[in-house]
Parts: sequence; C-alpha cells; structure tokens
Amino acid sequence: MKSFLDKDFLLQTETARVLYHEFAKKMPIIDYHNHLPPDQIASDKRFENITQLWLYGDHYKWRAMRTNGVDESYCTGDKSDYDKFEKWAETVPYTIRNPLYHWTHLELQRYFGINEILNGKSAKKIYDECNSLIQTPEYSVRGLLRKMNVETLCTTDDPIDNLEFHRQIRDEKIGVNVLPAFRPDKAMAVENTATFNQYLNKLEAASNQSINDYNSFLDALKNRHDFFSTVGCKVSDHGLEQIYAEDYNEGEIKAIFNKVRNNGQLDQTEILKFKSAMLEIFAVWDWEKGWIQQYHLGALRNNNTRRLRELGPDTGWDSIGDFEQGRAISKFLDKLDNNNQLTKTILYNLNPRDNELMATMIGNFNDGSVAGKVQFGSGWWFLDQKDGMEKQINALSNMGLLSRFIGMLTDSRSFLSYPRHEYFRRILCNIFGNDVENGELPNDIEWIGKMVEDICYNNTKNYFRF
Repeated sequence: MKSFLDKDFLLQTETARVLYHEFAKKMPIIDYHNHLPPDQIASDKRFENITQLWLYGDHYKWRAMRTNGVDESYCTGDKSDYDKFEKWAETVPYTIRNPLYHWTHLELQRYFGINEILNGKSAKKIYDECNSLIQTPEYSVRGLLRKMNVETLCTTDDPIDNLEFHRQIRDEKIGVNVLPAFRPDKAMAVENTATFNQYLNKLEAASNQSINDYNSFLDALKNRHDFFSTVGCKVSDHGLEQIYAEDYNEGEIKAIFNKVRNNGQLDQTEILKFKSAMLEIFAVWDWEKGWIQQYHLGALRNNNTRRLRELGPDTGWDSIGDFEQGRAISKFLDKLDNNNQLTKTILYNLNPRDNELMATMIGNFNDGSVAGKVQFGSGWWFLDQKDGMEKQINALSNMGLLSRFIGMLTDSRSFLSYPRHEYFRRILCNIFGNDVENGELPNDIEWIGKMVEDICYNNTKNYFRF
C-alpha cells in the first residue's frame, strides 16, 4: 500500500515517475488565467494568518462547508479567523474524494512542509504552525509566488481598471511577470439596464470621454483596449454561458444601444444581437493587436438569488449549465476566419458532455498558420480535478494534438493554489506512463519527456510570447 501524498502521488508506473520527476517537475509556471488581486502583489502583502491567506474569497471551500452543515457566519460571516479555520478543518475529512482533499494537503505540504492530515483534532496545531511561518518575510505574496517557481501570471481586469498596480509591479521588476487581461463582460451586460448605465458612467470617467451614442461607446472601450496594451496586456477573456453569434446590422445595434441608454428594457432578441456585435468587435480588436482571446463557456451563475442578494456574485452559488454550444461557436469563429480576423483562441468547456465537441471544433480553425492556433483549454472550474482533467486530455488526444496543448492554469483567487499545476502535471505524466507501460506508446522517454515539458511550459511560452 502506498502512503498518502508521497513523492509518487498519482504516479502509478515507473515511467510516470520518471516523466514527472525528471521532466515535468522542474518546469516554471506560466499562469495565464487567474483572479489574483494585483494590489496585493504590488504591496507584497503579508497576511496575518492562514485563514486570511487560505479561506478568504475561496468559494470552493465555502461550498463544501455549507454542504457539510456549516453556518454562513463561518464562511463569509463575522466569526473569528480561528473559528473559520477550525470549521474548515472539521469539514476536510468529509471532503474525501473531492479534489479539495488533495489540494488542501498538497498546499499544506508544498508551502508549509506540513504532512499531517488536517481535521478538527489537528486544527489548532496546524493553524499555529502555518501562522508562525506566515510571519516570516518569505511568506509575503511575492515570496509565495517565487516559492512555486511562477514566471508569469495574468490577472483578470475590467476595462475601467486604471491598472495602477500592474504599472507599479512592472516598474519595480519584482522577478515575476504580472500582466493584466482584458475582461469586458460588464460592457456587454445590457440585460440589466440600470446596472449597464451605471457601468457606462464609470467607463466615461476611465476613458475621459462622454458616451452619448453607440460610436462614442465603442471609442471609449477602444481607448481602454489600447491602454491595456500599453501596460503589457496580450490576453482578453470572456466569461459567457455560450458564444453569441446572432445576425445583426449596425443600425440595429445603434438603436439597441440608444434604447438601453435611455433606460429602455430590451427583449431577448435585442440582448443577443447586442452581445453578438460586441463579441465580434472585441475579437477584431484582439486580432489587430495579436492578442490571445479566451472564452470560458458553460457556467450557470448565481443560481441562488437570496444568497446573491445577501452576499453578491462569486460567493459559491454557480454550477455547470447545459447550453447549446456548437453551432454558435462555429458561426462566430467562421465569420472571423472568413474575414481573416481570427486571432489565437482558447475555448474552455464547463460541461463534460461537450468535451468532444470542443476537441473537434478547434480543428475546424487550426489553419496551419501557427501550431495550436485554436486551443481546447484545460479542465475548468468544476472540471479542474483528476477525472475532469483526464477526460479533457483524452478528448484532445483522440481528436486533436495533445502535443500542442498549452497546459494548466489556476483560475484562482488564492496565492496558495499553485500546486494545482503540480496536480495537473502528475496526472498528465501518469496518462503517458500508463500508455507506455501498456505498450500503447513506444518507450521513447526522450521524446515523450519533451512533450511533457512542452505541455507544462514550452508550448505556453511560445503561444503567448510573454
């Protein structure tokens, strides 16, 4: 019987162990999509305790605690930091076979050297051990990034953000490349007229220009897109239920914009047409600058309206959705490709039923101009666990080129999430190792080891050119 979380964790064969320890493990991390707060990197924040570092903002853990019968006051509420940590520790044993169990103990091992199992009995001891280390300089935010060999990370930023913290980080040359990503979801959210108009008022201030009509709206957004580029942005990102690809003409979109700007309520057709127009415009701007565009598809968000009202978004009330994806993605990408305006593109899928759809869709638009131009992104959100990663890797292997895959990202708000890259790398090496030892692949460690290094780092480096 193997020990839990030993050095060969998830590595079932000797070949897998060689691939991980000699090839994957050493590669730096490029985390090209996350939700880390840039102000904390700029200030090199030192957290007071493990709860603030580990549990604040982590809706994965909150969902598990709620499911385990823990009151909200221990998640987002006013209980003390130790009480919150203790409730999480008491929940951990009940997370067995959930990826949180693996992640929790990987993070305790990799950051704090703690091999003990976290539970209610060990909570106080582990809390004190972690807090003792957190007080030391190497446990500042930048120290945590260096500890995990993070070379580059891309945050997620709204067009109205002034990027002051990114500029500060750039000027300080901290040893980690921290770049913004352009996330214009709120600039498309016309389904709520009042909220959209409030956003436009902020966009006016950020762009220093009035927004009186559709053209001035586009001018203001283009101003921000151009500004992001001056601060090193090379990536856009969109969090969507599905791609929007309705037919429209410019006159219709101008009329829709005027209607919503005058506080009119749009019908569903108008909403879809407006979102389709904006999505295409953003894609063309990305193509003009040579940016990479990312589409995170399939989340059914904010299902619990009572909790949304009480706690706000991104607090753990989202799920996998069952949206039709294929036809709209095809239509959207085809229009851009037909106009020779399709930039490098990453599609992330949240519903495992659509894995094969995504894996075949990317092949429709990989035109030979660059290796892996259109990517099927790694297992995302509810699928960034062992089973989800294996299914994504297998679908891509069967219907595309796994060898050109750009690998893993954290998609996290926590500075302790970087062992997810290790988790992915171990899973990847185990898949290759099993195939070799089953005689399904040749025992060519040099070539397969190179593929592992490419998927973990080199492909990403070449794709983004940070």
